[in-house]
Amino acid sequence: MIGRLPDLIRRLRRDRRGTAAAEFALTIPIFLAIMFGVIQVGILFFANAGLQNALGDGAREATLWPRKSETELAAEITASRFGVKPDNMADPVFTYGAAGGQDYVEISVSYTADLNFLLFQVPGITLQHSRRAYLP
Repeated sequence: MIGRLPDLIRRLRRDRRGTAAAEFALTIPIFLAIMFGVIQVGILFFANAGLQNALGDGAREATLWPRKSETELAAEITASRFGVKPDNMADPVFTYGAAGGQDYVEISVSYTADLNFLLFQVPGITLQHSRRAYLP
């Protein structure tokens, strides 16, 4: 029995069947982790673009005459957002001021993006943007 063991080991070493399946089994988890990471970053960039678009539309509406109320501006921001979950987006904050003799409104919006990496959860990432619009 012991004399046959080295022969068996030599035969198994020369046998290359199944090596591709073993290599695939070792590399596919890494590939999938990278792929899901890229997808999550893409979702984050999409939410960021939607948040900036909504904020830009709200700031543009604030510069039009007659002046819009905060409720109307918030409705415009809500209507023009995309790529965000409504529950994760905070209500816009309006701050009024003056600079150089010109009145302005600063609109701030924040959004918490939930990231999901299949096997584990990571804390949400908060995106915050603000835009200043000079009033007519």
